Amino acid sequence: MAAKAGKSPEMDPRIWSRLPEELLEHLLSFLPLKTFFNLLCTCKHFKSLIYSPSFLAKYSPSASSSSPSPAFSSFLLLSHPQFCHHRLPLYDSVLGNWRNLSFTRSILLPYATATTITLLSAANGLLCFSLPNSSSFLVCNLLAGSSRVVKFPGYPFAFEMLTLVPTSNGYKIFMIASGFSSRTVWVYDSTVHSWREFQDFDPILSDNCHQGVYSDGVLFFCTPEPFSILGFVLERGKWERSGMVLPGELTFVKLVSNGDGKLYLVGGIGRNGISKSMKLWELEGENWVLVESLPEFMSQKLFSVCYHNYEHVYCFWHQETICVCCYTWPEILYYKIGRRTWHWLPKCPSLPDKWSCGFRWFSFVPELYVQV
Repeated sequence: MAAKAGKSPEMDPRIWSRLPEELLEHLLSFLPLKTFFNLLCTCKHFKSLIYSPSFLAKYSPSASSSSPSPAFSSFLLLSHPQFCHHRLPLYDSVLGNWRNLSFTRSILLPYATATTITLLSAANGLLCFSLPNSSSFLVCNLLAGSSRVVKFPGYPFAFEMLTLVPTSNGYKIFMIASGFSSRTVWVYDSTVHSWREFQDFDPILSDNCHQGVYSDGVLFFCTPEPFSILGFVLERGKWERSGMVLPGELTFVKLVSNGDGKLYLVGGIGRNGISKSMKLWELEGENWVLVESLPEFMSQKLFSVCYHNYEHVYCFWHQETICVCCYTWPEILYYKIGRRTWHWLPKCPSLPDKWSCGFRWFSFVPELYVQV
């Protein structure tokens, strides 16, 4: 029967049922992600696609050069000790707006009433929280709605420098056990769901050292002055001192990895522990090559908010940008690699003015097909 004027003809459902699965998945991949999620409850096959690597690859921005943007937004996630335990602010770096991560609308609901639940690390779409009341960590994939409780290796147990490290078939949790006569390294492997202890902890790292920076199987750390770079080889459980020669007149050193084998160094330049400027270098071979210098007026603002206490400064990688943050300041200074420009991200509008310390930022890029 001919279609009525002004209306598109409807496809016979029998034609849909005869389409090859590969063709059907290809057609579905053109739907907006929100529309596709609305369809999940209509068909078991559609729901199974969110666990299909081949289908998810079609939504990947690298799958097609004509893809204008990632299927999922990427976020800068802010944590603070005074935040209500039911939510965390998120800055959508794709759309440029703020929203909230609500625990009561996610798999975190059973932990929303806990007196202490602290976000410690984030990597590859996974978040790692500390649940000290139950002597455990919680690793979760909010997008996939999956989580795993990982018990502390002992009790009582004090730790520092916890780092969530993505691997090709899961993740590892690195941390240094403190509070004992000698410090040891513990590494959790998600593929075997167990901890390994490494007791030959030799390097001297500051008690205020931040998370390690992962690149090509090695977690890199910076030592206090005289500055040097140490690496912990995860597969062998061994420490190695890097032979990289650092630039001169450094007042602080922070490392950043793009997750694809490239290392950057953010450092203050000055004398007698006082920074006058900040510069960015990229590692090429064994040499640090200068990339950019922070403009003077931005340097003045950064050093005024951290009060030259550089242990409060930390850096991380987020979607082709290098973020420079300070525990005592709610804004982010970031550098866009592609444009070679520096910018400030203003503070979250929901933050009270009186909050002045304890700001911790994380890169959060949701990934569906990441197992916990």
